[in-house]
Amino acid sequence: MVDFSFTDEQELFRKAVREWTEKNLPIEKIREMDSQGRIPHEVLKSMGEMGLLIMTAPQEHGGTGADWVTACIAAEELGYADVSIALPVLWLVESSWGYVVDRHCSEQVREAVIRKAIKGDAFIGIGSTEAGGGSDVAAFKSTARKQGNDWILNGEKTYISGTEEAKRLGGGYFVIARTSPAPPEASHRGMTGFYLPMNAPGVEINKRYDDMGRMAISTGGFLMKNVKVPDSNRIGEVDKGFYLTMEGFDTARILIAAVCTGAARRALDIGMEYVKERKAFGKPIGKFQGIQFELADDWAHLEALRSLTFRTAWMMDQRYKEDRFTPLEVSKMIAACKLIAPHFAFDVYKHAMIWLGAYGYTKECPLEMGLRGIMSYCVGAEGATNIQRTIIARELLGKEYIAYK
Repeated sequence: MVDFSFTDEQELFRKAVREWTEKNLPIEKIREMDSQGRIPHEVLKSMGEMGLLIMTAPQEHGGTGADWVTACIAAEELGYADVSIALPVLWLVESSWGYVVDRHCSEQVREAVIRKAIKGDAFIGIGSTEAGGGSDVAAFKSTARKQGNDWILNGEKTYISGTEEAKRLGGGYFVIARTSPAPPEASHRGMTGFYLPMNAPGVEINKRYDDMGRMAISTGGFLMKNVKVPDSNRIGEVDKGFYLTMEGFDTARILIAAVCTGAARRALDIGMEYVKERKAFGKPIGKFQGIQFELADDWAHLEALRSLTFRTAWMMDQRYKEDRFTPLEVSKMIAACKLIAPHFAFDVYKHAMIWLGAYGYTKECPLEMGLRGIMSYCVGAEGATNIQRTIIARELLGKEYIAYK
C-alpha cells in the first residue's frame, strides 16, 4: 500500500522548525529585514545551531544527513514564516548548491567553505548566469585555462544571489567555465565547475541590482579577471561541469516548490483570517461565494501541489539512496513542480490581496512582501518557466523533439 505519512522524526522536526520560526521570524522581524536589506548574522548562526543550513550534507561533513523530504519540510516552514522570501532564498541556494559542492569537492574546499557555511559563518551559492545567457548554460562565455596545477578564470557573472553576503561573511560560488572546445552538436560538453572564493585576487563585484522583492538578500554581478585558483578548487571532473550544474538546478527547484507551498499556505491563512472578520452589507465577507469559491479552488490546488512536491522529494531520495529512478525521470517531476509552484503561489497572494481590499495594498499588510518575493521565482530564478516545459516535453516526446537541436 502507498503510505503518504511523514515519519515521527519528520513530524518532530517540523514542529521544531515551526517553533524556531515563530520565535525568530515574527512578521515585525521580516519587515525589518525587508526594509534594511539585510539578514542579521545572528539569524544565520541560530539556523546553523538548529542544523538547518546545508542540512543534506552528511554528518561527517558537518551536516545532519537529512533526506530531501525532510529538507522540503524545512523549506515549507521557512516559506510560511518569511513572506518576503529573502531568507528562504538564501537558505535554498546554500542547501542546494552547497550540497552539490560538498558532494563533488575536495576536502580543501569542504574545509574552506562548506563546514563554515553549515555553521552560518560563510556563504556558498551559485554563480552561473551571464549577461548573454541564463537558461542557456551551454552558451556561457566564461573560460578556465590550466596553468601548471592552477586554473586561470576569466569572465563575468550577473544576476547572482548573495554577492554582498559572500563579501561580508566570506565564502564564494560554484561557477562553471569552458575548459575545452565542444562540438556544435554537444555544446554542453567541455565545461568544468569550480569553487570561486570571492576574496580571490582578480574577483571584482561590479554591480548590485535593486530588486523589486526579497530585499534582505542581495543580487549582484562579478568579474573574473585572470583569477588563479588551485586544482583543488575544481568541482567534479574536468569537462563534466554541465551535469553538476543540472544537478544543482534540480535540487534548488524542488526546494523552491516547497517554499512556494509554504508561502501560499501563509497567504491563504492571512486571507481567511481577514474574510472571517471583515464585514460588508452586515455580514462577514467570507460568506460571499465570490470569495468562497476562489478560496476553495486555491486550497484544492495547494493540496495537489504539495502532494506533487513531496512525492517528487521522495523520488529524489529513492534516486540517491536506492538508484531507483533515473536522473531524467526525477528531473521531469522536478520541472513540473517548478513550473506550477511559483505562478500558483503568486496567484494566491494576488487573490488574498484583493480579498483584503485597500488594506492588502498597503505595507501594513505582509502580503505585498510575498507578492514581490514570489515574483523572483516566476521570472526565472533557478530556471525560466518555459525551460521547465521544455524539460517535461523532452521526457514525454523524446530528445529528437527538442526544438533547439
